[in-house]
Amino acid sequence: MLGSVLLLLLFDTPCCVLIKLRNIMLLLAFETSCDDTSIAIFRDRDLVAMKTRSQIREHNETKGVVPEVAARLHANNIFGVLEEVLLESGVTLEEMDLIACTEFPGLMPSLLVGMSVAKTLAKTLKKPCLSIDHIEAHMFANYIGRETDDIPFPSICLTVSGGHNELYLWKSMFEREKIGETLDDSAWEAFDKVAKMMGLGYPGGPIIGRLASEYEWKFHSIFPKVLLDKAWHDFSFSGLKSAVKREVDKRQNTPHPDPLHEMERERKTPLSICGEGLGVRCELTEQDIREIAFEFEQTVVDILSYKLFHAAETYWVQSVVLAGWVSANDRLLQTIADGARERGYSFTAPIAKVYSQDNAAMVGILAYYKSTLRTENFLSFRAEWNAVDGSL
Repeated sequence: MLGSVLLLLLFDTPCCVLIKLRNIMLLLAFETSCDDTSIAIFRDRDLVAMKTRSQIREHNETKGVVPEVAARLHANNIFGVLEEVLLESGVTLEEMDLIACTEFPGLMPSLLVGMSVAKTLAKTLKKPCLSIDHIEAHMFANYIGRETDDIPFPSICLTVSGGHNELYLWKSMFEREKIGETLDDSAWEAFDKVAKMMGLGYPGGPIIGRLASEYEWKFHSIFPKVLLDKAWHDFSFSGLKSAVKREVDKRQNTPHPDPLHEMERERKTPLSICGEGLGVRCELTEQDIREIAFEFEQTVVDILSYKLFHAAETYWVQSVVLAGWVSANDRLLQTIADGARERGYSFTAPIAKVYSQDNAAMVGILAYYKSTLRTENFLSFRAEWNAVDGSL
């Protein structure tokens, strides 16, 4: 019923309203940039409630996100999630002072679902609607549960989310400059694709991280670390992904007359072979999968950490920050934490892994600070947004 009423009012005339000046502001935030339907309610900067409906089970069948499928699932889920978060928070839609939603970047069909509902609510309730940059929201996830002065500026922020892999010189709370980005795949895309190569599930990051943690041998650096010899701060992961594919193919298809693999001879670990006496490996062993996962993950960690600290030294910053899905990787977190301590930098990452993934809390915290610190309380926001452009 709630969904029907909202959609009927979608194309009503845009309104322009003011944020009420009062001691407490209630804020409703939507995040639908990819495959998580997430809605949060804030009381000022404090998170009151957040509900997120994941689509991992559906996208695991295709080992990746299909935009049209994701959008359809968002449309099916969003009103149920909204009712759940309102029930948990104990507040009503009429009590909201500000509505915020992710506008870009992301999957266009998914973004349009969240924006349509947020805009309709804003028009219906005559409330301001603030559009939010997805990457900036990931950066501001580091302010959840923290004070505004907990991140010393200037800072270098590494953000890896979905198809984005970027380095920012974070000059002040609302001033950032992109100094590096991926030239092809992001690190997170590479995790998904490598997992798919080995017949693992989706998303690839957590699965590969778990398998890598189970590997007990030392790092042999069998994969290339692309662009580390270059002075600039850009990334490239397509070559690494191709190298992993070649290694997987080699281990699956290369004849081995001796039933002990060359690299495993010292470990005395028997290989599974395809066909008695044929000496042909048809399937990766569990040891193969763990080793490739470990070698790949460690290579990505080395690339990301090198680029982050190289940029920090270049720009003479006070701190380093992680944001996005990659900040949930335990190996990278430990590597950056150790490196920052050794170099004398302050280090910040989201206080919980739930704030590393796509979530409405990061949208809400950014909307709160934008509406209270960056602008005056009486500035108005139109309940509309710019046309979707090629940046999506």
